Amino acid sequence: MFFLILLSCQSKRQNTKISGVVFGTTYSVLYDSENDYQDQFDSLFDEINQSMSTYIKDSDISRLNRSESLIVDSHFMKVYRASKRIHKLTDGAFDPTIGVVVNAWDFGPEGSIAELDSLKIDSLMQFVGLDKVRMKNTTLEKPKGTFIDFNAIAKGYAVDVISEFLDSRSVENYLVEIGGELRAKGLNIEKESLWTVGVDQPRFDGQQSIFTAIKLNNKAMATSGTYRKYKIDEAGNRYAHIIDTRTGYPSKTNLLSISVIADECMTADAYATAFKAMGVDKVQSFLGKHPELQVFLIFENEKNELETLSLNGFPEG
Repeated sequence: MFFLILLSCQSKRQNTKISGVVFGTTYSVLYDSENDYQDQFDSLFDEINQSMSTYIKDSDISRLNRSESLIVDSHFMKVYRASKRIHKLTDGAFDPTIGVVVNAWDFGPEGSIAELDSLKIDSLMQFVGLDKVRMKNTTLEKPKGTFIDFNAIAKGYAVDVISEFLDSRSVENYLVEIGGELRAKGLNIEKESLWTVGVDQPRFDGQQSIFTAIKLNNKAMATSGTYRKYKIDEAGNRYAHIIDTRTGYPSKTNLLSISVIADECMTADAYATAFKAMGVDKVQSFLGKHPELQVFLIFENEKNELETLSLNGFPEG
């Protein structure tokens, strides 16, 4: 009897959970260890903020955007290199320099899109393009008017940083989540199964519900939605907060949600953003050449009905 009781007690392992607020959103880390890594997580978050937050005036990226000269750190370098690679592979659909045009459009309240003079767009677009930015050793070179914003990849990168820290501490089972971007390793020891994560239901009423749940097996997943931030023009066309990086104008889209599974969360994060602008057909064509990415699309068909598309073996719920 004692042996049976002992086995029962040993099987009721619990994850350590650390959660809080960072990067203007929430985070949660579940992991199989009794060690409290709150201080280490906070320190890593501070490093990433100081490197890439455009909201901190003396961060590296803020200083670079003011054309100050400085040597970038390893965080900035890793994200910059990944951004360059994905920018090239997506023919510019992913572009961290487009933010200045997005801000200029100022999608106004009351369902209207603010008018923007074409001359203003042209003047801004001359500074858009990650191909205009160069790294010489560890020093960044860019046009003075070019503004870099890693918002569409930085959360995913932070997920990877926390995950790699846990790897360095020999933690074999964990789930790291920041603002909906995820990376999982091993098992949820409390359930004795792979980590279960959800894909949100596209809803225009601001409510949140799960569309489907999947098992994440030693992978990362990022989801990008167009249904939370959108405006409708006079003709009834819905425009997401997506600016065509080639023209500087808003893009109409029927894609509502894009979930991408990859080995690294920053990769999944960047592609989820790029695919919003590419559309269903281009995403399908792209994924035919990139089997390393698994994708789940939720979109509206011509009858305004929801359809889904699983590509490259995206796991079923």
